[in-house]
Amino acid sequence: MRPANLLPAAMATLALFLACNRPQTADPLAEARQAITASNAIYFKSFANNDSSIFLDRYAADCRIMAPNSAPFIGREGAETFFRVAYDKFGLRNGRFIITDIYGDGKEYVTEEGVWQSFDRDGKLFDNGKCLVLWKKTSEGWKMFRDSFSSDREQ
Repeated sequence: MRPANLLPAAMATLALFLACNRPQTADPLAEARQAITASNAIYFKSFANNDSSIFLDRYAADCRIMAPNSAPFIGREGAETFFRVAYDKFGLRNGRFIITDIYGDGKEYVTEEGVWQSFDRDGKLFDNGKCLVLWKKTSEGWKMFRDSFSSDREQ
């Protein structure tokens, strides 16, 4: 090969080498989705086991749970109160979340859009609806920062 032809070949080889060895950046939104999916998978275990600590660990310390027809439940104390009301008054014992979409850049906050179902102690569906949850990345991982939901059933 003549020296004049070597330069373009060397440049192409170097560019290919650099592209292949560039550190791969993780998709922050995919990481957030994975963390939210994992959190949602154990959320209702708190009600099945009457263990509010599992429930409280899903939420940021400065959370607000904005349930329909009530004032917001604020912070850890509010989240504990919400758990007790859901367990004792409404008989919530199990449920599930279905994520329909996640929005955001995955850096500090993301928004989860989804639907939910609630089951009583006999496994009977007693309520279902939709939700929007603003998740916040904390030093302890992704936590629910604002939790807003409503029923699809008539009052």
